[in-house]
Amino acid sequence: MSTSTASGDLDAWRTLPALQQPEWDDPDEVRAVAAELAAQPPLVFAGECDQLKDRLADVARGEAFVLQGGDCAETFDGANADAVKNKLKTLLQMAVVLTYAASVPVVKIGRMAGQYAKPRSKPVEARDGVELPAYRGDAVNGLAFDAESRRNDPQRLLKAYHCSAVTLNLCRAFTKGGYADLRQVHTWNRDFVQQSPAGRSYERLAGEIDRALTFMKACGVNPDEFHSVEFYSSHEALLLEYERALTRIDSLSGHPYDVSAHFLWIGERTRQLDGAHVEFLRHISNPIGVKLGPTTTADDALALIDRLNPDGEPGRLTFVTRMGAGKIRDALPPLIEKVHRSGAPVAWVCDPMHGNTFEAPSGHKTRRLDDVLDEVAGFFEVHRALGTHPGGIHIEFTGDDVTECVGGGHGLVEEDLHQRYETACDPRLNRGQSLDLAFMVAELYRKSV
Repeated sequence: MSTSTASGDLDAWRTLPALQQPEWDDPDEVRAVAAELAAQPPLVFAGECDQLKDRLADVARGEAFVLQGGDCAETFDGANADAVKNKLKTLLQMAVVLTYAASVPVVKIGRMAGQYAKPRSKPVEARDGVELPAYRGDAVNGLAFDAESRRNDPQRLLKAYHCSAVTLNLCRAFTKGGYADLRQVHTWNRDFVQQSPAGRSYERLAGEIDRALTFMKACGVNPDEFHSVEFYSSHEALLLEYERALTRIDSLSGHPYDVSAHFLWIGERTRQLDGAHVEFLRHISNPIGVKLGPTTTADDALALIDRLNPDGEPGRLTFVTRMGAGKIRDALPPLIEKVHRSGAPVAWVCDPMHGNTFEAPSGHKTRRLDDVLDEVAGFFEVHRALGTHPGGIHIEFTGDDVTECVGGGHGLVEEDLHQRYETACDPRLNRGQSLDLAFMVAELYRKSV
């Protein structure tokens, strides 16, 4: 990889427009916090990032599938054992269903241990004539609408680091310590199928998995892979001071890695070719992603490839499409066709959440599970028509029984949204809706191969 290790290259972004950055009151305080962050231990290691890159290279070749998910915006309060366990449990349950249906390895990536900052459409929020800075995630300010909470506080960057460390530690313990045992996870799914109003439609697939596991047990097959899983962390690389402070030069390769997460992505609002985010991420050696909305042209995609993966390194670059259910079937084919003709090794992942948000009459932002599924279906249809590989899904979910999205087996409607609307930002699928989606996507995958 042609990544330079010169610290000047790692700071070249500072001369370019950096969108979606908070306005800090005291630049000296920001510098002091960045220096403290730079002295902290890494959250992840270069070898783990390289391992994920290898897995994503498999995805780009059509030999694996990505399941990436977690909170829209993590909160500091959510860095506790129960919350992390519930999210991880849901992700693992979805992965078992998808692994069996797709008959390929599922690469499990959490929107966890670092997703503490969010881009906003406006820098300020007004209520009843009072105007305050917009909530940009717990890494920047607080959700409560008062001047003290909404102050952009650099000390929160340190707390984001420590909460990420806690979350990662819990994830490692759960995924390596027996909690993620394949048979146990399948038992959870069997319970879900029995309790779900839509459970009968899933019984056949759950029964197939059951028989396969019983057969392997009877044959004495009990590999280590049944008892633990590979799990990787990811977040949007939004706050550049934080990401730069957590970038280290690997002692073995001499290449720079952003050790805040295994996988970083650039958002739809910050993917400008001449912008600071693209400039910073092109110098780090992690696998990276870029969100592509419905206005993205094929030439935009090719230019991003030239900028972010000029050497064509497999597994380096993932495109995460977020088109909206009504646009994906028209907007996606030209991108895939031109990128595929170029020969660039890109993994294609569908984010069916961000293009399908609307406001309910109650004022709650929400999403319909039917729209989410329709966008995934469109994603699969396009790939099937072009003979390319639908590489994965990227969703916002929680392991809790919230009422933020409508639809699913339990039939949540807009009038139910107020009951447990707990998100700090965008609406998330609850556990039942996430598993509904997993079984539905499993059927789509089976039809596409």
